[in-house]
Amino acid sequence: MPAKPPCSLLILQPRFSCYFKPYFPTHFSSFRHFPPRTVPLLSANPRPHSSLPSAEPQVGGGGGGRTGALTPPPPFADEVQKIDVNPPKGTRDFPPEDMRLRSWLFHNFREVSRLFGFEEVDFPVLESEALFIRKAGEEIRDQLYCFEDRGIAKGKSAPLPLKWFAIGQCWRYERMTRGRRREHYQWNMDIIGVPEVTAEAELISSIITFFKTIGVTASDVGFKVSSRKVLQEVLRSYSVPEDSFGRVCVIIDKIGKIPVEDIKKDLKLAGMSEVAVEGLLQVLSIKSLQKLEEILGDSGEAISDLRQLFTLAEKFGYSEWIQFDASVVRGLAYYTGIVFEGFVREGKLRAICGGGRYDKLLSTFGGDDLPACGFGFGDAVIVELLKEKGLLPKLDHQVENIVCALDSDLQGAAAAVATKLREKGQSVDLVLEGKPLKWVFKRAARINAQRLILVGLAEWQKGMVSVKILSSGEQYEVKLVEL
Repeated sequence: MPAKPPCSLLILQPRFSCYFKPYFPTHFSSFRHFPPRTVPLLSANPRPHSSLPSAEPQVGGGGGGRTGALTPPPPFADEVQKIDVNPPKGTRDFPPEDMRLRSWLFHNFREVSRLFGFEEVDFPVLESEALFIRKAGEEIRDQLYCFEDRGIAKGKSAPLPLKWFAIGQCWRYERMTRGRRREHYQWNMDIIGVPEVTAEAELISSIITFFKTIGVTASDVGFKVSSRKVLQEVLRSYSVPEDSFGRVCVIIDKIGKIPVEDIKKDLKLAGMSEVAVEGLLQVLSIKSLQKLEEILGDSGEAISDLRQLFTLAEKFGYSEWIQFDASVVRGLAYYTGIVFEGFVREGKLRAICGGGRYDKLLSTFGGDDLPACGFGFGDAVIVELLKEKGLLPKLDHQVENIVCALDSDLQGAAAAVATKLREKGQSVDLVLEGKPLKWVFKRAARINAQRLILVGLAEWQKGMVSVKILSSGEQYEVKLVEL
C-alpha cells in the first residue's frame, strides 16, 4: 500500500519559507490549518464548508473563506433542504461596519511597522504537518486542522538582517473564550539575523508605539518579561532531562489558567520529582529580577539578557510598561531566550500579544542556526479592550458625492458625471435606478455624503449640474469642468 501523503496545514503567520527553508515560526499560540476530510470541521455534525484555499490563496480575503466547495452539490430533490449559511463556529463574517474597524486596526499595524523600518511580506499558507510539529512541539497536534496536500516550497536566500511584518488570517482548533476564536487575524513582526537583545527591545517598543497610537496607556496594559534560559537553569539544577524541556514549557504556560494542583500533577507526569516541582514553582513565582539573581546568581546568560533588556527599556522610554515575571515561558517549543507577553492590567482578558527569541530553530531541521526573534498580535483581544475602555473609533461610511439623474433618459449623463469625479480621485455613489428624491436624500444621509449632485434636463443642456452641500443646505449650479 502506498504511503499516505503527509498532512499539510495552514499556519497563523505567513511563512518566511520563500527565503529560508526551514522557515521561521509564528509567535502567538494560534495556527492556520484545516482538519482531515474524515473529521468534522469545527462541528459535531458534519456539514460541508467551502473553506479550502484557492490555488493562489489571498491573506485576509474571503470573510470566512466560503468561496469553493468540499463536496459536489446534492442530487435534485423535490424538497430543498435548508443549509446553515452562518460562518463555521468560531469564525466571523465582516459586514461593512466591522470591516471598517478591521481596516482601521490593520492600518495602524502597518503604520507602526513602517515607522520601525519593517517591510511587509506575505507567503503561502500551506505547511507540512511534520515540519510544523517539529517546530512547535508534539503538544500542538490536537489543535491542528489538516488535509492532504502535495505541494513543496522551495527556498532561496536573502541578505541579513531582515525586518519583516505580516498580517495574516489564522485558525486554531480549541475551546473558545472571550477574545479567543478559532479564526482571527494577526500582526506579526520578526527580526532575523540580530543576536543582541536590542532586537527584542525594538519589537516591544513597536507594540507600545501601536498602543499609544490607539489611545491605550501603561495603566491599561503591561508586558511580562522573562527568559527561557531561567527555566533551563532551574531544570538543570534538578537534573531534569533536556528532552523534557518542551513538555515542561507547555505545562508552565498554563499557570494561571488551570489549578496549581493540576500543574503539579502534569509536571510529575513529565518526569519531575516532587522536590523539583516545588523548587521550580518557587522560582516561577518570583516577580523581581533582583530576587532571581539571589537564587541563580548574577553570572548566567538569563540574568545578563534580562538586565540588558530592562536597561534598554529605560533608553527607549517604556520602563513603566514592562515587569519581570519568571512564570512567563510561552507555550511553543522553539523559544530559546527572552520571552514576553502583553497583558491587560485589570486581568479580565487573556494575553493580547506574545513573542520572544528563537535562535536555534533551524538546527532542529538540520540547517544552520540564525538568531531571530518576533511576536504575534491578534485582532480579537485588542478590540475587546478598546470596547471596554470606550476607545473604539467612530468609523462611519463616508462618500464625497452622491449623483442622481432626475430623468431616466439622463442616466448615462449621470454616469459620465460620476466617472469624471472618480477620475479626480473623489468617491461617488451613483444612483443606478430611478428613485424619488426623498429616497435619495435618505441614502445620502445614511452614507454620510458631502454633496448631492443632481443631473436635470435643463441644467444638462447648459453643460451644468445642480450641487447641494448637504451639511449646510447650500445649493447652486456649476459647470461640469468646474466640478
